[in-house]
Amino acid sequence: METGLRRTRLLQAGKPVDDELAASYPGADVGVLSALRSRLGLDQVRWAVTGAAPTPPETLEFFAALGVPICDGWGMSEQSCFGAVSPPAQARFGTIGTLLPGLEARQAADGELLVRGPSVTKDYRNDADRTREAFDREGWFHTGDVIVSDADGYLTVVDRKKVLIISEGGKHISPVTVETAPTTASPLIGTAAVIGDSRPYITALLVLDAEAAAAFAAECGLQRDPRFLARNPLLLDALRAAVAEGNSRLARVEQVKRFRVIPAYWDAAPSRVRRAMNSPPR
Repeated sequence: METGLRRTRLLQAGKPVDDELAASYPGADVGVLSALRSRLGLDQVRWAVTGAAPTPPETLEFFAALGVPICDGWGMSEQSCFGAVSPPAQARFGTIGTLLPGLEARQAADGELLVRGPSVTKDYRNDADRTREAFDREGWFHTGDVIVSDADGYLTVVDRKKVLIISEGGKHISPVTVETAPTTASPLIGTAAVIGDSRPYITALLVLDAEAAAAFAAECGLQRDPRFLARNPLLLDALRAAVAEGNSRLARVEQVKRFRVIPAYWDAAPSRVRRAMNSPPR
């Protein structure tokens, strides 16, 4: 895995793979990586594409190190699916690639990505009001995504325009960027929700990952019940370290200054959260 990761990072940085690594990689692939791909059912994959929420670069690195060609893509139903993507060999982790041929793009004053082209719908059927909101007179479709672009045309999604946090000082902050930092720093954090609109600094609500928290509790001889675990000094120290590590990847204005742990394990059923918080301790 280390051999695959070193090779992936060199390729991502646009640097040549040195002779020693080039000689050792085929053995690592035949002896280990190919078997892992087979066990995961990924041995037939030629091109893997991730979408929806931005995928952490570390996740893309992991699969690329396994030998799975992977990249991030971006699109919307209004664009007949993909609007931007790059073949894995040209992918830059952390970006959504470049626009597909035939599409034009420009950036609005507030950073929103505008696109037009033959694959973009002309309107919403029988919905003139929504059409006027999404399309301007020049035919540009307003995607709602705030993006940045590098010199080579690779696009990076900052966040949805409607969910950007505007701090007390007027700074525009992406919640996804801030929330991803602590969740990738520690498996203990299953979900993070940041708060900071019109406030002087960012705070966060953290939800423990049930499996990771159970393992932590067993290792430290603690109760698994999240209502007790969320207040335990050992766990809080681990979370402070994770938040600090996440903050080291963020700009000063984006950093989480305070956090609180939700005393319940979260899943897709809200009623379970309420039961966990309201039921008496066992």
